[in-house]
Order: sequence, then C-alpha cells, then structure tokens
Amino acid sequence: MIVARSPLRISLGGGGTDLPSYYQQREGFLISAAIDKYVYITLHETFDKGYFLKYSRFEHVQDIDEIQHPIIREALKMLNWRENHIEICSMADIPAGTGLGSSSSFTTALLRALHTMQGNIVSTRTLAEEACEIEMNRLKEPIGKQDQYIAAYGGITCMNFHKDGYVWVDPLNISKETLYNLEDNLILYFTGFSRSAGSILKEQDDKSRDKNSDMLKNLDFVKDLGYQSKKAFETGDLDAFADIMNVHWEYKKKRSGGMSNPQIDEWYDMALKNGAKGGKMIGAGGGGFLMFYCEDKRRLREAMKDTGMEEVRFRFEMEGSRVL
Repeated sequence: MIVARSPLRISLGGGGTDLPSYYQQREGFLISAAIDKYVYITLHETFDKGYFLKYSRFEHVQDIDEIQHPIIREALKMLNWRENHIEICSMADIPAGTGLGSSSSFTTALLRALHTMQGNIVSTRTLAEEACEIEMNRLKEPIGKQDQYIAAYGGITCMNFHKDGYVWVDPLNISKETLYNLEDNLILYFTGFSRSAGSILKEQDDKSRDKNSDMLKNLDFVKDLGYQSKKAFETGDLDAFADIMNVHWEYKKKRSGGMSNPQIDEWYDMALKNGAKGGKMIGAGGGGFLMFYCEDKRRLREAMKDTGMEEVRFRFEMEGSRVL
C-alpha cells in the first residue's frame, strides 16, 4: 500500500493574480502558506479486476473512461496507466469547497502516489505542473496555479507568475520570531458555507479575459498589496500585514457580488470589534474560512463562540506533497 499526502493552504497576499487570464497580461505575484491539514491518498493493488475508487462516493469500473471522478480519470490517462487491479481511496482533514485548495491537494497527492507506484521519481515542479495540466488544461477549471504549487512545495512561499506561464518559486525571507508570531496570531473560523471556487472565479476570469479595466485595476492593486505583505513579513511588521488584510478584503469583495454575504460581513465586523486587527476570507470567497490576525485571541474566541462558527487551529507545514 502507498499513502501520500499534500497540505492545504492559506493565502497571505496577492491572491487572485495567479489566474492565466490576469498573469498572461500583467504577470502575477502572491504569497501562500501550507498548513498542517492534509488530503490523503492511498493506493492498493487488488486481487479483483477493476478500478475501485472510494471518496465521497464509491466507484467500481473496468475501464478508465468509465471513471466519474474527473481528476482521477485524467490523472490515470495522463500517466498512461495500464493496470486495472487498483484501489484508490481519499481522506481529508477539511471538507472540499472551503477555500483551502483541497482540489489541488487531492491532485498532487494522487499524482505523487501514482508516480511512486510506477517507480517514477518526479521533481516538485513537475508534480505542480502536472496538477495544473489536469485541472486547468484538461478539465478547463477557471482557477489559478497557486494551489498546485503550494501543495507540491509547502512552506511559506512567494510565487511570481510570468506571462509565458512559468512560475518562479521562492521561500519567503522571514525571521523565526516573525514566523512564530504570525503562526500564533492567525486564527481560522469555518463559516459553515461551502462553495465551488470555479463558480466564484469564473466572473473574475471572464472579465480579465475581456480586459475589463475595473477588474484589471483591482488585481493590479491586489498584486501590489502582495508585495507590501512581503515587505511587512521581511521587516517583522505584522501590524502592517493586518492592515493590508483589511484592505485586501475590501478589494476582493469588489470583484464579485458573490464574494461575501450579510452574515459573513456581520461576523467580520464583530471580530474587528473584539480584538482582531485584520481579516479576510480565504480562497475564492463566498464561504469557507474567515482568517483573522489577532494578538488577543482569548477576547476574540469569547466574542465568536456564540456565532456557531468552528475554529480550526493550525501550524505551518514546511513540507509539501510526499509519500508517508
């Protein structure tokens, strides 16, 4: 049996500039961080013939083309899979559709496990690019490249997205003290709302492709906020990062009417009145997780405990996708 895992992620600046519809025109930049919540994939050779797939559903088929799960089907096709005596199971620490990049974590973990079973040694970059090929090119999802790369690389990582599609990956230059303070003072709350990232990002993607000036200006500004976040981390100015989070959230909401809702806005305002210095929605928006920077976490927890939201505690994960 082979067991592989890939970490989920949070975005720390510049989110949204990793879509081809933007970076092919203006180039993109963002900072992403892997966290110690994972998607797991297990592979097992079976005695019985067929593909046995266990995720939120169960499938037993004889041919790859019959597989309903699109990522599994395309991954097997891309790797020219021949054997049909295999069981593939997935598990996750956090549900899908919550803004933490679970789809790409699933894809990279699956590819890592399949390559291992085939005896292939693949680089981290190759793993990320293969995941991008499946999700963005074969399945035509209107998403960017952040999730695949951070799932593959891990750590707290700066990514520059070039017009030709190349992604320059560089670890964030952050001191241990600032890293620990950041880790200690970030807090995640699950809103209880799940949604498809593609449905939210399609509006941004369409407007960027149509060269909508308001959308491009918005993303230009958000990219600049990503650079400002990088400077704040490198100089240890986490109060400045908290302020940038608030600005980022305001600009993020302008990109789509589905980015927020009255309940999310109420929770956000409540947090800022009870100790949070900054906050934003993680991922494409419309649901998932609210993230706050807060040095008085006890006060915030007391204020938020009656909202019904669940806090998810986490640490940063410095390793990317790997076989256990």
